[in-house]
Amino acid sequence: MTTIHEPAVTMRADALSVWPASAVEPREGELTVGGVPLAEVADRFGTPVYVIDEEEVRERCRTYRHVFPDAEVLYAAKAFLCRAMVHWVAEEGLGLDVCSAGELELAVTTGFPPERIVLHGNAKSPRDLDTALRLGVGRVVIDSPSEIARLAAAVGPDGHQKVMVRVVPGISAGGHEKIRTGTEDQKFGLSISDGYAQYAIARILDQPQLELTGLHCHLGSQITGVKPYLAAVRRMVGLMARLHEQHGLVLPELDLGGGHGIAYRPGEPALDLTTLARKVRAELAEACAAAGIAVPRLLVEPGRAIAGPAGIALYHVLAVKRTGTHTYVAVDGGMSDNPRPALYGVRYAPRLVGRHSSAAPVPVTVVGRHCEAGDIVAADVELPEDIRPGDLLAVPVAGAYHLSMASGYNLVGRPPVVAVDDGQARLLIRRESLEDIRSRDVGL
Repeated sequence: MTTIHEPAVTMRADALSVWPASAVEPREGELTVGGVPLAEVADRFGTPVYVIDEEEVRERCRTYRHVFPDAEVLYAAKAFLCRAMVHWVAEEGLGLDVCSAGELELAVTTGFPPERIVLHGNAKSPRDLDTALRLGVGRVVIDSPSEIARLAAAVGPDGHQKVMVRVVPGISAGGHEKIRTGTEDQKFGLSISDGYAQYAIARILDQPQLELTGLHCHLGSQITGVKPYLAAVRRMVGLMARLHEQHGLVLPELDLGGGHGIAYRPGEPALDLTTLARKVRAELAEACAAAGIAVPRLLVEPGRAIAGPAGIALYHVLAVKRTGTHTYVAVDGGMSDNPRPALYGVRYAPRLVGRHSSAAPVPVTVVGRHCEAGDIVAADVELPEDIRPGDLLAVPVAGAYHLSMASGYNLVGRPPVVAVDDGQARLLIRRESLEDIRSRDVGL
């Protein structure tokens, strides 16, 4: 993502580049975010703990509103959702993209306008669709032909529901094969090349209670270049033009999804939002002019690019073990609160906080506490040679796909979420306790 703030003068620019803009180092070894020392957060709330910078979230929402002034920006709730996040996104004027009845109900019961919510999902359950209709969701994105009849029947002959169709444009993009969703032969969407997208659209047009407002696509995640999005625009506009010729259909909306790449470590590439917005607008206008169709309103769905850089995970070191040529630093969390390194090989840049060390940096691998050899938090990173049990490690860019993908592995309990802003820290989500876990176990 493009840089939003100027770096603080008290830290090196390269060290700050993947941290929230509020991160400063008032003294060597001490790090504050949102005006709150991270060591103080760990002391007060324990570890592991997620910290999220409220102002960073809000500023990133504003950046999207600024670079896409005429588009509808929908925050992808799957990245991270809680009631506070719903509130922040609503206040900053964004819509929501949800993937389940649970995400939808949390948002609406927090006060988010349902008409500004889009429901996704490759396999929506009856509860998902019933909840969407009961709460008055703005749009439902059709992902399979069977969904059309189910939704039409649930709406009823006198009802009305706006829908979009998720199209597979046949474009490979994204940081890992498991998060590339714009290609053929994966579970999402309906292909243009085999005609399934066109078939689904024709079926929707035969359902008067379903109003087709536009097309949707999502290319993947962690995309750091603009070219895949431009290719998607051309293919989607090509389909829109064919639909206009065949059905006289003028679709007012085009959703290009999200997947906007961010840097997890200093020096890594990130998607330039300003360039993306400018080139996508130009490509869309040119393609529509060539096809002789009206320019649809653009929708984008950022999730990681808003939440990710605003979050930090804090851990205490439990053990330091030197085995052969490797040094392993074990912490009190791991794959139950962040499965992404195991799933995608994601690499982070943890930092010692809470004390100053003048020891030379040495290569170590930060590992978790779980009973898996693949439970790695950060492989081959540099930490001070005198790293020891009791030290506090901070992992930046931990705001997306951490808590939302957390599990109950080894029954350690999911960490709390603490918001920091203007020198204050407040609890958003409490730690999952043994009593929480035990209360769900109702059989014997």
